[in-house]
Amino acid sequence: MSVLIVKPMATHILITGGSGLIGRHLTEELLANGYHVSHLSRKASSDKRITTYLWNVEKGTIDPACIAEIDVIVHLAGSGIADKHWTPEHKKNLIESRTKSIRMIYDLLRKSPHHVKSVISASGTGYYSDRGDEILNEHSPPAQDFFAECCIEWEKAVDEGKALGLRVVKFRTGVVLTPDGGALPKLAQPIKLGLGTPLGNGKQWVSWIHLKDAISIYMLAIEENNLNGVFNMVAPEPVTNKQLTKAIAAQLRRPLWLPPVPAILLKLIFGEMSVVVLGSTRVSSSKIEAAGFKFKYPVVAEALEEIYG
Repeated sequence: MSVLIVKPMATHILITGGSGLIGRHLTEELLANGYHVSHLSRKASSDKRITTYLWNVEKGTIDPACIAEIDVIVHLAGSGIADKHWTPEHKKNLIESRTKSIRMIYDLLRKSPHHVKSVISASGTGYYSDRGDEILNEHSPPAQDFFAECCIEWEKAVDEGKALGLRVVKFRTGVVLTPDGGALPKLAQPIKLGLGTPLGNGKQWVSWIHLKDAISIYMLAIEENNLNGVFNMVAPEPVTNKQLTKAIAAQLRRPLWLPPVPAILLKLIFGEMSVVVLGSTRVSSSKIEAAGFKFKYPVVAEALEEIYG
C-alpha cells in the first residue's frame, strides 16, 4: 500500500519591495496560487487582497504586527541601482535600503514570537561586476568596485538570518526582461525611434532573464524547503550588448544604422555608474538548473518574441 506524503507548504508570505517590478508580479502569482500575501511598505495599499504593514527604513520604524502568521519573507526592498548618479549620499542609501531594512526585520524576529522559517532575498549579478569573458558561477569571487560592494553588503545582511535558524536563499539577478519596467523599455525606446545602437564596443556580456522565469524561480524557492544558499538568477544563454540590441531591433522591425555610443561618452555622462551598461558579466545558470528549475525562455530571441509578439 502506497502512502501519500504531503509536503508542507508555506501559506503566508511577507514581501518587502512589494510594489516594485518583481514584487508586483510575484504578488499576483502568489495570490493566483492561493497564498495570503502581506507587504511591508511606506504607505498603505488600496488593494484589499493584500495586508499592508507600514515601515520607514530611514527612520527605523516598523509595525511589529508584520511578522504575525508569516511563514516566508521575500526581501526585495532597495533603491534603484541606476535611478540616479552614485554620489556618496546615494551610495549610502543604496546599501542601507537593502541592509538596514532586513536587519530591522531580524531585530523584530529576535524580540517577538513568530513562525517565520525562510528568508528569500534578491541580490544582483553586480556582485561579479565587470569581468570580461570570464564565466562566473556562485563560487566566483566578487569584484572590488561599488557595484560589487553593494551586493556583498546586501548578502551579508541577509545571511544574518542563519543565526536565527532561518533558511536563507539569495538570488543574484541579471537584467530582467519585461516591457513593464527595468532595463528593456530604456533599451527599446531609441530602437523604436530608429536611433538604436550598441553601447561601447558592444562586446560586453549581458546576463538576462525573462520576468516570468524570474517569478517562477521565486515560487520554486518558496515551495521547495530544500533550496538553500545563493543562486544566479539568469537565463542559460547570456548575450553581448550588441547581440541584445540586434535581437530587440529584429523584434521591433527597426534598422540599426548608427555607430556605437563611445564608452568614453557614457563614462563622462554616468561616471562610476557607467559600469551598469559597460560592465561585462557572463554568468552561469548551472546551479539553479541542477536544483531542478526548467527555463521557459532560455534563448533571448524567444524571450523577446513572447514580450513583443
